[in-house]
Amino acid sequence: MISAKTKKTTIKIVSYIVKLAIGLAFIAPLIIGLMFSIHSEKELSQLPLLLFPKVPTLENYIKVFTGVPILHYLKNSIIVCVVAILGQVIFGSFAAYGFVFFEFPLKRFLWVVILSTMMIPGEVVIITNYVTIQNMGLVNSYAGLFLTSLISGTSIFMMRQYYKQLPKDFKEAATLDGCGDIGFLFKIAMPLSIPTISALAIYQFVRIYNAYFWPLLVTNKDIWRTVQVGVSYLVTGDVEEYGKVIAAAMVAMTPAVLAFIFGQDYIIKGMVSGGIKG
Repeated sequence: MISAKTKKTTIKIVSYIVKLAIGLAFIAPLIIGLMFSIHSEKELSQLPLLLFPKVPTLENYIKVFTGVPILHYLKNSIIVCVVAILGQVIFGSFAAYGFVFFEFPLKRFLWVVILSTMMIPGEVVIITNYVTIQNMGLVNSYAGLFLTSLISGTSIFMMRQYYKQLPKDFKEAATLDGCGDIGFLFKIAMPLSIPTISALAIYQFVRIYNAYFWPLLVTNKDIWRTVQVGVSYLVTGDVEEYGKVIAAAMVAMTPAVLAFIFGQDYIIKGMVSGGIKG
């Protein structure tokens, strides 16, 4: 008969094996892409295709940085992400503060509407958004790229869930000290909600940075393209430079991967402190 200790050890080993397999399944495409990016074009065209190159080379990365405006694409993506995240944090905080500390007509109805927007795929409103941006003359502009991402139901929800946990005594004490709503929001509420803000910022950065369809719609000039759109234009039917495309993809995905790796602790803390408890 198997002892309880042996059974527990077996379950733990199986659990580790399953976790390792899942982890490898997620990281395998990154490893394969990295290996292929240091193959020469000649090696990539030969069969069977080897995972490890016979002679590692950085020629594909040299082609990317010298022949493709990849840094300009990255700059565009970063600008759009930074402005959009600032909007999400500021507007989300203001809206959440109103829902927590103010009473006004149709408050519950409006909250249901905001929650409903989180369940609607972005593709449903993308044509309407494009027509609006076009009528405003914002095609091929930074404003056209980030305007639709300045506010979201997710940001309002996360900030509201955190503000609901703030002790009412904080607000009362601040009011007695002559601190108004704006002062309380910026001096007390927002500094205390840094974990939630960090989680929101990282989540939105990865989402906005990886956006493809919207930047593709509102940009038709190379100077305004984000990195995802710019890299996609390297894939053409006339020129088959697979190594160059793979290297460009590796460069493009680096900021998002780094943001997730270094920010995953903030995401977990933010979700626990705000989004789940509320």
